[in-house]
Amino acid sequence: MYYLDTLNEAQKQAVLTTDGPLLVLAGAGAGKTKTVTHRILHLINQGIPARAIIAITFTNKAAKELRERLHQLLPEGNEPLLATTFHGLGVRILREHGLTIGVPKNFSIYDRGESTDVVKEVLIAQNIDPKKFEPKRFLGAISKAKSDGLMVNDYVPTTYDFFSKLVKPVWEKYENLLRERGGLDFDDLLLKTTILFRERPDILKHYQIKWSHVHIDEYQDTNGIQYELSRQLAGSKQNICVVGDIDQSIYSWRGADFENLLRFERDFDNVKTITLEENYRSTKIILEAANAVIVNNKKRKAKNLFTRGANGEQLTLSAYSTEADEALGIATIIEQLVGEGKVNYKEIALLYRTNFQSRILEEALIKNTIPYILLGTRFYERKEIKDLIAFIKAAINREDWGSIRRVINVPARGIGKTTLIKLAAGQYTELPAGTRQKVDQFYLLLDKIKLLTETSLPSSIIKEVLRLTGLEAELKKGSEDDIDRLENLRELVTVATAYDPHGSDGLFMLLADIALTSDQDDDNGQVDGVKLMTVHAAKGLEFDYVFITGLEQDLFPHAPIGTEERDNEEERRLFYVALTRARKKIYLSYTETRLVFGNRRFNIPSEFLSEIPNHLLTTETNRLSIVDF
Repeated sequence: MYYLDTLNEAQKQAVLTTDGPLLVLAGAGAGKTKTVTHRILHLINQGIPARAIIAITFTNKAAKELRERLHQLLPEGNEPLLATTFHGLGVRILREHGLTIGVPKNFSIYDRGESTDVVKEVLIAQNIDPKKFEPKRFLGAISKAKSDGLMVNDYVPTTYDFFSKLVKPVWEKYENLLRERGGLDFDDLLLKTTILFRERPDILKHYQIKWSHVHIDEYQDTNGIQYELSRQLAGSKQNICVVGDIDQSIYSWRGADFENLLRFERDFDNVKTITLEENYRSTKIILEAANAVIVNNKKRKAKNLFTRGANGEQLTLSAYSTEADEALGIATIIEQLVGEGKVNYKEIALLYRTNFQSRILEEALIKNTIPYILLGTRFYERKEIKDLIAFIKAAINREDWGSIRRVINVPARGIGKTTLIKLAAGQYTELPAGTRQKVDQFYLLLDKIKLLTETSLPSSIIKEVLRLTGLEAELKKGSEDDIDRLENLRELVTVATAYDPHGSDGLFMLLADIALTSDQDDDNGQVDGVKLMTVHAAKGLEFDYVFITGLEQDLFPHAPIGTEERDNEEERRLFYVALTRARKKIYLSYTETRLVFGNRRFNIPSEFLSEIPNHLLTTETNRLSIVDF
């Protein structure tokens, strides 16, 4: 078995364990994909047909990578096995057998946006104001319940406020509309699959026989319904291999429950547990730092990453006076690293806890002509930023129809496409009286904003526009993503403070600079660029040099706007993920003060920094302030 020669002992054990339940605790950079693909190759070589093996991942990208790796390992002509996501699996099963529980064969899949529109339709039909009760909030409650395996008839509110009492009747009408239109939302793809298996054990048995060996990746990220589906597929043979790492569980806000991994050994009989601790990515010093941090978490399976590779360089810690100094300091280091030939731009990553932090980093890179690629949407290209700017542009110039059209129904105020068409055609008088009133209220809002632009400083204008438009109130009551959007808008206030000294000209200077920055933000297909992203977006990636920025208390670890509540263990896992992205070198930084929502805040360094042993750190004295660690 030549293919075992490239595996370490723990990986070999995982590959050779082919019968019964197997739990693989795979540390960061420990070769989990290699282990899974070689295990599947071994199963096939032992006579298990490829069609009898299934591998379930969380992303299409991961499934594609798995298929490509297997294609390289397996001989020509070997039949393909099924590597898919949980949702992709649900679609496949429901297309084949969903009719038995009333799911039409050619059902439509409603994405989150389409599902939100259906909820809004329900609210309007029940005379519930969508401006007071945000459709996305209802959809979030419905989605959470479905992820926990609940049907509408099972739903019992956990609190008895007015909103919670509305969830069940809204959900009932929502389900009726989906059913009438032959549609399933994302959560239905999994929920209805488990219901099918519960109600039709013969169909479940068919799939248990069809897929005799089940593999599930990132098991720590499964929610309640994915957990149930995993157990259903395993059946009585229990030939299930799950791979996961509690230390990299960072998606609880999406419903993931790492307890599923902890209880695996209780769920199945005679579980074999194998820990992959040998890391093939990072230096000894990086791993020692990561281990020292994560050991402070209580809810975890003990493991200690190690490497046979080089010791490597110490982590560099820098304190800066302000966020602008931090961004400029990082840009200077990058110039030195690339100039000395140590690294290419594409092997450098700048990581941050929240999206709003990217803005000042982008500006510093642009100023220093450093090419970069922002994973996600660039700061000034984000929808919420464009919306707020559009309000100001529409107020200043009533002929700017593009801006008016963009925000006339943001937040939702009941002005639809038909109204827009008539307004564009100059047919205001043909609108119904109620619609004319809504349009008039919108233009009154623009009048208020215009007055602000003539009497206030840029930062005050943006603060007031955020309040007057209802954007702030809407986002405050929304999801984690909405809170992130609100932080981006508050960062725009911070941007605007730099233009306050210019008085009445400051706003126009700000608008012009934003337009120019947007043009410069285009990476023009540039591949060799520094990568900017949140730590969440960095999971699964790796780089030679990693900068972890904004390591300040309440920023990382993060406390959402309006609360000091946070899950410190999950925040620590997030920091651990950031540390283990690096192959060669890590730069850590924080600022003594940071401008947040137009106010300069004095910072305490992140508590996570004190968990890294001093002998692993070097401080840059020319940038470090007097802070004692």
